[in-house]
Amino acid sequence: MHVLTVDHISKTYGEKVLFQDVSFGVETGDKIGIIGVNGTGKSTFMQVVAGLEPADSGAILTAGGATVRMLAQDPKFDPEETVLDHVLGGDTAPMQAVRAYTEALRALELKPGDEALQERLVRANQRMNELDAWGIESDAKIALSKLGIQHYDAKLGVLSGGQRKRAAMAAALIQPADVLLLDEPTNHIDNESVAWLEGMLQKRKGALLMITHDRYFLDRVSNRTLELDKGRAYFYTANYSRFLELKLDREEREAASEAKRQNLLRNELAWMRRGAQARSTKQQARIQRFESLSAQGPEKAAGKLEMSVASSRLGKKILEIEGLRKTFEGRAVIDGFSYIAVPEDRVGIVGRNGLGKSTLLKLIAGKLEPDAGTVTLGPTVKLGVFSQEREEMDESLRVIDYIRESAEQVTTADGSTISAGQMLERFLFPPAQQWTPIAKLSGGEKRRLQLLRVLMDAPNVLLLDEPTNDLDILTLTVLEDYLDDFPGVVFTVSHDRYFLDRTAERIFAFEGDGVIEQHVGNFSDYQAYASAHGVRSADAAERRAESEAPKRPAAEAEQEPAKPTKMSYKEQKEFETIDADIERTEEALRQVQADMEAAGSDSMRLQELMAKQAELETKLETLMDRWTFLNELAEQIAANKKK
Repeated sequence: MHVLTVDHISKTYGEKVLFQDVSFGVETGDKIGIIGVNGTGKSTFMQVVAGLEPADSGAILTAGGATVRMLAQDPKFDPEETVLDHVLGGDTAPMQAVRAYTEALRALELKPGDEALQERLVRANQRMNELDAWGIESDAKIALSKLGIQHYDAKLGVLSGGQRKRAAMAAALIQPADVLLLDEPTNHIDNESVAWLEGMLQKRKGALLMITHDRYFLDRVSNRTLELDKGRAYFYTANYSRFLELKLDREEREAASEAKRQNLLRNELAWMRRGAQARSTKQQARIQRFESLSAQGPEKAAGKLEMSVASSRLGKKILEIEGLRKTFEGRAVIDGFSYIAVPEDRVGIVGRNGLGKSTLLKLIAGKLEPDAGTVTLGPTVKLGVFSQEREEMDESLRVIDYIRESAEQVTTADGSTISAGQMLERFLFPPAQQWTPIAKLSGGEKRRLQLLRVLMDAPNVLLLDEPTNDLDILTLTVLEDYLDDFPGVVFTVSHDRYFLDRTAERIFAFEGDGVIEQHVGNFSDYQAYASAHGVRSADAAERRAESEAPKRPAAEAEQEPAKPTKMSYKEQKEFETIDADIERTEEALRQVQADMEAAGSDSMRLQELMAKQAELETKLETLMDRWTFLNELAEQIAANKKK
């Protein structure tokens, strides 16, 4: 079903054309990935589609009252609002019913005998029944727990920016919308949360538009791709892998067209030089043809990022960590960790949010002191730290002055010397932009500028804390190529699975309670190991969310039939085989995921596998629910026998 139309919209920022005359339609089930270099206007485009910012021309049309909801890159919030209230703060009827029931229940708890409040609770209860809204709060708490937020009553004002973003994401996922817009949804969440979100969006029935740099996420979730490039929009009915193929075909066609135009231009130029006589209409037309061909010209190719900054010489002793321990409020995040870095080490650091990944980098950088143990850097080590916490920038500074504060010139890998301005050009900051204030840059452009400043210092040990946040795919691709040739040592904290697969050769996995496990290989190797050796257990946070959700009144509960005190024959047989069924389904799911990796650019095969994956995930959820029921029933029967 058609739900939204983008009708010839255009937008400029100052003299810069962000996008021009863009038109397309969105159908239910469309999952559109929006990509482009930082500064091309992706976030602005999303805000225009969401109706949060006006277009200079054109219109956004929704069909039949379709709802559009957006998760912004920097969502607004009320600091006094609790996390759960924020997630349940939608204006839909079910959300209003949940809030009304919760408020009535709280009021009655304060005045137990108040008849008016009792009547209010009865009406709220009836409304919950009418809308079948009893599971909404449970769903909200489960989403929050999956996104790493356990304290539902915490006020938003005391949370970090990343935690607020995750709360806003839970709200966007729980509150119904025909078209959901997500701007960098994988920022600030760990690998487990990214995988959960990926599955949620794959199963989502409504339309989806998203901006993301996570290529695995984009490849597995999207079925259409919109590329913004130099003010124009290009559409591809394909996921990311297939998009790369189709884009290459388009650029080859454009190159062939340009070669033909150049050949015609040479012929016309030769004729002009022989001396055009403008007396006849035919000759005048040929002159005009030459001028037209000259004026056409090729579109200026996108700049090419080059990162050829030389690193400082690195001695034999690099980094030695011995018996490292760090605690916060009595809880150990790192306990007894030791490691000796070797030349050209490539270490990826993974684990759930809050377990201490960034803390390890800060201990290495000397920004934190350990409670026990030592961190010793070699005498030739020159650290380069690229933090996820955006460095305070004087936004009144011009771009070139910000880089000149680090160095006026830099030596490249081939030994040549280039100026700060030339280096900025290599980082897609053309001369005109170099003299503009930093305040006028997009968030991604500021992030790219900070990365350049780190590399301008020629470090030989890089500490990268969530380097993929807010960087576009082109920048990430070239950064990966740069790290391939980087002669020093790299430690990377990241939730970007593709980036870790490309750059890491060893994984530090934070397991909780201060334990850090070391694994040889990239992230996919570690993930395969964890999947093969992990023990599946009930999600405690999910169980707590369900237990704390609004319950039907006791009077209604009493009317439900009592549970049997023994299993039926069918239940007994199912109880005996369900563990094996779960194991087989999990194995089938792992095989499908492996097949998806191998399918790569085969978009048709990938779509089939995605459908199979969704089917297996649904089956696994059903089996796990049934497993929980049967085990609880077995426990109840055992308890009755003891009485």
